[in-house]
Parts: sequence; structure tokens; C-alpha cells
Amino acid sequence: MTKEQLLKIRKKASEKLLMSKLPHAYRVAIGMATCGVTAGAQPVYDEFVAEVKKRHLNDVFVASVGCVGECALEPLVEVTDNQGVVTTYCKVKPEDVEKIIENHLVNGRIVEDLLPSKFKKGGSSDANARQGRIALRNCGIINPEDLEEYIARDGYLALAKALTEMTPEGVIEEVKKSNLRGRGGGGFPTGLKWSLAARNKGGQHYLICNADEGDPGAFMDRSVLEGDPFGVIEAMTIAGYAISASQGYIYVRAEYPLAVTRINKAIEKAYEVGLLGDNIFGSGFHFDLETRLGAGAFVCGEETALMASIEGERGLPRNKPPFPADEGLWKKPTIINNVETFANIAPIILKGADWFNTIGTEKSRGTKVFALGGKINNTGLLEIPMGTTLREVIYDIGGGIPNGRAFKAVQTGGPSGGCLTAQHLDTPIEYDTLVNLGSMMGSGGMIVMDDTNCMVDVARFFLEFTVDESCGKCIPCREGTKRMLELLEKITKGKADLKDLQTLEDLANSIKDSALCGLGQTAPNPVLSTLNNFRDEYLAHVVDKKCPAGVCKDLIQYYITDKCIGCGRCKRGCPVGAITGENKKIHVIDHNICIKCGACKVACPVGAIITA
Repeated sequence: MTKEQLLKIRKKASEKLLMSKLPHAYRVAIGMATCGVTAGAQPVYDEFVAEVKKRHLNDVFVASVGCVGECALEPLVEVTDNQGVVTTYCKVKPEDVEKIIENHLVNGRIVEDLLPSKFKKGGSSDANARQGRIALRNCGIINPEDLEEYIARDGYLALAKALTEMTPEGVIEEVKKSNLRGRGGGGFPTGLKWSLAARNKGGQHYLICNADEGDPGAFMDRSVLEGDPFGVIEAMTIAGYAISASQGYIYVRAEYPLAVTRINKAIEKAYEVGLLGDNIFGSGFHFDLETRLGAGAFVCGEETALMASIEGERGLPRNKPPFPADEGLWKKPTIINNVETFANIAPIILKGADWFNTIGTEKSRGTKVFALGGKINNTGLLEIPMGTTLREVIYDIGGGIPNGRAFKAVQTGGPSGGCLTAQHLDTPIEYDTLVNLGSMMGSGGMIVMDDTNCMVDVARFFLEFTVDESCGKCIPCREGTKRMLELLEKITKGKADLKDLQTLEDLANSIKDSALCGLGQTAPNPVLSTLNNFRDEYLAHVVDKKCPAGVCKDLIQYYITDKCIGCGRCKRGCPVGAITGENKKIHVIDHNICIKCGACKVACPVGAIITA
């Protein structure tokens, strides 16, 4: 493909995508990423296709798109008219399809009872305006399996510019000037990393996209691959040109079947039209790309373990130096960036570093994608300018805490991050700021907790995950995290003393200083951050033998108060027969029998059951 051919496809595809020549046309886009499919989007899509065909609505185009972002409202359907006006319908069921078609597509009337305002809880009226899409610019807009739709949205113009107008050194310099930092968690300057590999002249160079997203509650990279695979492929081709790499690999979790399918289809189509392979855009540059599937090992998110896995070895970290830029895959210079980092490259090359530097803060330029989950009204995928505060994300975009409960903490950075408190809500989201508070940006997981969460139990949960996922190569991580977990379990069972608390803190600091790789070094962060920010909760477990949140079973008892109306629902719901009482009289729980499952509390219609 030549640049001229690309521009012709872009012109034709833009008319198709924008429907500018069809006066009564509509484009119906159904979110068909993992979140949408899981919520039931497939039968909605099938119903739209069937009904549009049945009614002979030739000016209605039904499209399957990636994640729209508002995962709590799936299945989502976006109807766009030929003037570009978008109407979003939420929680659409197959039986709603005929209503949308008859009212909106045929008669031009909005279906009011399916609008976001009927389902969305809390948040500011300008929640979407607070976001800024760069990495997610095409997600939820284009059909991820349609190359022409990607080209219509300026796809491959950046690659054409890089190969026909810029030198490899010029590409690296532009990325350096943009101050783009790696979005995988470490925040290392991307342009600098590329330059370290490029300085090794001659011989084979490799390029790897790290899509081994393993943090609990994280789905940013998956959503980009499912919604905009061509964007990652284009960026990797640009990076390959910059560092003189002729071979690239996308290392993606096998547990992401939809992402794997779409990225493989996109690679195949790129080869078909000459956007991968030999002599791309007539430049003489050759680049091959293929996927490698990870088997679910969390440690393979660490770059040296990832390379060992690609080489067919067990995924174990290696000592550094040598760094991958000098001696990486098969001992050749190698660059590894994550999905979101690559998703920023094409816009930077196309629009320039100066444009990118107008977004974000001095030390953290651009935007960041977050997967917002936990105790939050509006879970979903969002992309915000760096410097946005935690308060804006949680309350203005996320809609606050469900059921009017009090905010307690937010976990950023997954198992490698830490828990921040209400006093940190006005903290701007930046790499260095979060690290200074004992947390980190990480790849972008953000889990919100309310006053029903026990922070000791939260720390135990993340340590349990780390212990299970430790590769076992170094003693500090293999043995140290197990001892930490044992101490946390001892605390949650009310069997620890103050000496155990001190041992836990000392051990966490020792592991942080001595583990082999970044995953082991950051494993103690959830413990250290909760110790620093919620020490009173640890002391309640150790000294008072109580769990303030009523989560740790060994430290709580269930009681029935005088609010009891004697309906018997708790008694019928108890799996072990621990509750007795006559009809319309206050019931009693036998603590010698009670297994503390909480079924009685859930069953009680008047809130008469409490924990203490």
C-alpha cells in the first residue's frame, strides 16, 4: 500500500463511517467487548441485525464495537445520526430492540426510559467532559475488525508520516519530546528507553508489547486490544522502525480470548494490504508481528520473565543489568512497552510532541486509562488527563459510593500498589505523587472501598494473591511473603500481639529492599500502606480482638436486637439451625453453633441483626 492509496481509502471510509451522503441514515453501535458480551450484548446485536434486515432499513448500519467505557450500564447501544448526534441507550435487552427501531430509527423519537439518566447513579453532569481520550480514542467508536473504519479515523497516517517523512532518530526524538512515560506501572520515559536500544547498531532487534495484564480488577489493556487492535499494531510498527527492529511480539494472556481473536484478525488484515511485512509504504522497512499467549502467570508481567516465556523457558525474572535494551530476547536488544503506552504513539507522531505536552502535568504528561471498580456506583473504563484528583474520579466520574456509605480507601496499582484514604482524595493522579504516598500508578487498576471493608483483610487478600503468584526464584519473595501472609491471618483471627505487628512491618520493609524483581519489591506495598494509613484498625484486631468493619469472622458475633419482629426469615435462612424463636417474638442466635456466614443478616427485612 502507498500513502496515496491510504488517503483514498481514508476518504471513502470516512464517508461511510460518518454517513455524510445519506440524509436519513443511522449507525447503531453495540458495545461488544468482554464487558458487553458478558452482560448480554450478543443477542441484542443479533436482534438489531435481524430486525433491520426484516424491515429493509437500508440506511441503518449495525456495527459491533469495543468497550464504550460505561461498563455498569451494559449492554450499551449508541445511535448516531448523519449529523453526528449520538444517543446512548443503556441496559438494552433483545425485547427493547423493536422499540428503539420503531421510535428512534423510523419515527425519530428518543426512547426516554432507556437513557443513561434512568440508570446512572451520581456523578457530575460533565463527567464525560472531564475525560480525554487518546489511548481509547477509537474504542467504542469503530468496528475493531474493520481496517477501513480504523483508517477513517486517521489510522496509519502516523506510520505513513514516520516512514516517509521522518528518520528513525527523528521518531525517537519526537517521543522523547512528548515526555511520554511508560503506562505499565514503572513510568520510565518511553523515548529514552527506545534510544537505549537504538544505540546498539546492527544485528537483530526485537520489540514486545506486554499485554499480560494480571492485576485483580484491571481490564485496561484488554479493552484497548478488543476495541482498537490496529492502533497497537500501527504503534508497534512505528516503534520497530525507530529502533531498527524487524520482529515484534504481542504477549497476551490466553484468558483474553476475544482480545486474542481480534488482534490476530487485525494482524492478518494488516499483512493482506501491506501494512506489515516487506517494504511498508515503499520505504524499504520490513516488520513482522505475531502473538504469543501467556499461561496466566502474574510474574510474566515482569519484562525479563515475559521474555523467558517467549523463549520457551519457565517465566522467571533475570538479574538486571544487563537491561533488555542491551541484551533482551535471545540476548538481542529488545524494547518492551505495554498496550496503553503503544496506544499513545500514533497520536504523538501525527499531532506532535508539543500537542501532547499541553495535556497533563509537568512530570506526568498526557492521559491515563483506569479500570474503576469496587464500591463505586458507576464502574467502568475511563481515561483522564494526568493531574485529575482522586476525588474527581471517584465522585464526579464514578458517582460516589453506593447506598450512601462512607468512602474509606482507594487501592491504586493492584497488588503492587497501596491504599489511600479520604485525606488523600484531593491528591492529583501523577506517577511521583502516588509513589510518595506509598502507592503507585500501576497499569491502571483503581478499586474503591467503603466502611464495610476491613483494611487488614484487604492487605491479606493482596498478599494471598502475591504468594500464589510468586515465581519462587528469590527467597525474600518466596518465603518472606508467606510469612507476611501467616502474620496477617494470625491478626485477622485475633491471635496476634504487638510483637507480631512489628515483625510484619519489619519483614515488609526487608522484602521491599531485597526481592529480585519489581513484583517482589512492591509486594509489601498493600501491607505497608494500610499499616501507615489504618494502623488503628490493626491495633483493634491485635489489642481489642475486634474487627471494626465486621469482616473477620473469628472476631465478630451476630446478635439479634429488639427490632426483631419475629418473622422467622433469619431462622429459615440459617444453614446450621443456630437461630431459635417463636413466631412474632424476638429470636436468639446460639453462638456455639453459628458459623458466622451472615445469611441471617441478609435475610432480615428490618435490619435487626448486627455484628459486634
